[in-house]
Amino acid sequence: MSRSLALLDTQIDEADQRLATTVGQGGANFVQNAILGPLADKRTATLDRIAIAIGRVAERPTGLDALAMCTLKDSGADQASASASDTATATDTATATATASATASGPSAEDFVDITTVARNVKKVRNRRGASTGTFVSKCGVNAQRRFNTDNVIVAPGVSNGAHHTHDYVGNDSTDFQSTDETLAAAGTSCTNGDLSTYYWPVLRIQDGTEEFDANRLGGGLEGNVGRIVTAEKATITFKGSPVGKVTAMPRFLRIITGDAKAFTNGTANANAHWSCTGFENKVQLTDKYPLCPSGSKVVRSFAFQSCWDGQNTDSVNHRTHVAFAQADGTCPSGFKAIPQLVMRLVYDVPATPNFAVDGFPEQAHKPITDHDDFINVMSDKLMNRAVRCINTGRRCG
Repeated sequence: MSRSLALLDTQIDEADQRLATTVGQGGANFVQNAILGPLADKRTATLDRIAIAIGRVAERPTGLDALAMCTLKDSGADQASASASDTATATDTATATATASATASGPSAEDFVDITTVARNVKKVRNRRGASTGTFVSKCGVNAQRRFNTDNVIVAPGVSNGAHHTHDYVGNDSTDFQSTDETLAAAGTSCTNGDLSTYYWPVLRIQDGTEEFDANRLGGGLEGNVGRIVTAEKATITFKGSPVGKVTAMPRFLRIITGDAKAFTNGTANANAHWSCTGFENKVQLTDKYPLCPSGSKVVRSFAFQSCWDGQNTDSVNHRTHVAFAQADGTCPSGFKAIPQLVMRLVYDVPATPNFAVDGFPEQAHKPITDHDDFINVMSDKLMNRAVRCINTGRRCG
């Protein structure tokens, strides 16, 4: 059933992509006949499979087919109207609609907080005897080359603009929607130690009126992601150990997503955002607020990835169940084994004013809780084994 639930999200994403790429096509009923109608048919079939699956273990639910129909939001209605006119008019309408929505789509002043007013909230798990206390660092740069795209090869392989927002990329040189295990393994890397892994996260922008290169593109201004893209001053990629024991090697091509790009509407179950300021990281970590830092301090985004693996799969249908977070005492859940924990730290020099935000899906209003990070392990077995040895023997390597 989890596969069917994930498919419902995929179907919506594909319909959104089709809406965005067919502006100006067809007549007045094009959107309904070519996009919404087929989407309803697909959702009906998927919901029927879900009902059958539930019926095998409990009373089969009725009425799920009522959930199959989808309607356009206001911006979508504008697009549908534009589809009935000529291409030039449609493009102008879509751009104007996107620009207008971008202005009002967030963040708001309530999304920011003066970090000096927040009480200490950081707690740490103490290491036990036998803990793996070493670290392994990959130095992969800060994306000074401005390698951007709006794809997400983990969630939407083969789909251009699958993320609907722009990502920074470091590590593997070839990552985009067309990437495969084979192309990633054959590519170059920005990492100085030969780490071919791919690391990518939503860009941070200052909404200062600057028109970036993507101001009139999908994933950028046409989907509410506006302003000047800020390159991190520092991007630290560190693999750490377990506080309760040794770690085992990650499998090559393991995929991990941490955080939830749709946490504002999905709820916080999968959220894993961490915001702070230099000098405050060991005291305060924010999840649902952007920090306003005092003079001399800089904004820090950090991501502590899942550190437990099911021992079998490099991915899962929902891209989550094959990995897990350690429990409160530092141990992995039953059936999972500890692997090196990827911890990323990004430092930004931005003004202490409420006008910066991460890229995101339009409906997520650029909320700080939607921050997320993606990783595909493409280290050679030799390099991964070296990392594990360093971590398990308490050394600092990289």
